Amino acid sequence: MAPCGGGLLTITIQSHLEPFHKARFAISFHYMRHFLDFEKSIAELEGQIEVLRRMSEPGGIDIDLEVDRLTVVANRQLRATYAKLTPWQKTLVARHPERPKAGDYIAALITEFTPLAGDRLFGDDPAVLGGIGRLNGRAVMVLGTEKGNDTESRVKHNFGMARPEGYRKARRLIKLAGRFGLPLISFVDTPGAFPGIDAEARGQAAAIARSIEACLEAPVPVIATIIGEGGSGGAIALAAADCVLMLEHAIYSVISPEACAAILWRDAGQASTAAEALRLTAVDLQRLHLVDSIIPEPLGGAHRDGAATIRAVGEMLAEVLSQLDSMDWTTVKARRWEKFLEMGHTSINMG
Repeated sequence: MAPCGGGLLTITIQSHLEPFHKARFAISFHYMRHFLDFEKSIAELEGQIEVLRRMSEPGGIDIDLEVDRLTVVANRQLRATYAKLTPWQKTLVARHPERPKAGDYIAALITEFTPLAGDRLFGDDPAVLGGIGRLNGRAVMVLGTEKGNDTESRVKHNFGMARPEGYRKARRLIKLAGRFGLPLISFVDTPGAFPGIDAEARGQAAAIARSIEACLEAPVPVIATIIGEGGSGGAIALAAADCVLMLEHAIYSVISPEACAAILWRDAGQASTAAEALRLTAVDLQRLHLVDSIIPEPLGGAHRDGAATIRAVGEMLAEVLSQLDSMDWTTVKARRWEKFLEMGHTSINMG
């Protein structure tokens, strides 16, 4: 169920447009958008559109009408596909390699950003980004779990899986935010905390628990946004917030579908069944009162228009922050505690 790359388009173009060898090879090297398995028909249409557009360059044949026709068909297919995504398909979309990452949101939305590093005990964890900056001129503290955008950066950031020093850094910055009266904003995108032996030896569970505690105790507004994967305690450590926002095709769950399937059925291949049972989609979680608001994504997912997605998140953050800023901090903190204490009771009653 891995994403498909340019190879899918090359095969499609070869089968339908065999005479146009130059166009075919141009697509292979320059049109490398990743398509998921369930997007195969869309990939074929968009591959044809890209070839036709290259043929209609100056000196070529004017085929704008055919391009327009195929574009309408492709958009219709895209809309129909994304209107009925299963929980497992949403999981694949949430993990799409081209979705904007935490660093992208920080770079686009936070001005005068000054990164802060280290947990003052062991070292720095690149999986957790943090620092001070301004959101629409308002000074804020920012945290984010970063997956990386290519092989090198993914390895550097450990695929968004933080170690104890990452959560201790988060706790340090949360307390710093409280000391200076800075609202806390977090961007969550992690499959979960790093499960390695070294992480366990350095107190992974305690570090996560203390980060959650720091969020709940923070004397400032706390806003979390699930931008991709929200996996287990590794996500909650940065998301015990006054307002938890969630992108339309993001997921948020106590365990990954693959791990859940491996435990329940001893077969990770049952991940799609597990995804159905976990109720990990934004719609399910809002119905269960586990997230507060859903931010719509562009047609076809955030990976198709990252700039528009980031703008939508920024507008929502500004609106929520304005509302929380108008409240007394003691009231905000009390409501935050009540909100999380009520979650299990509310969810159980709703089945």
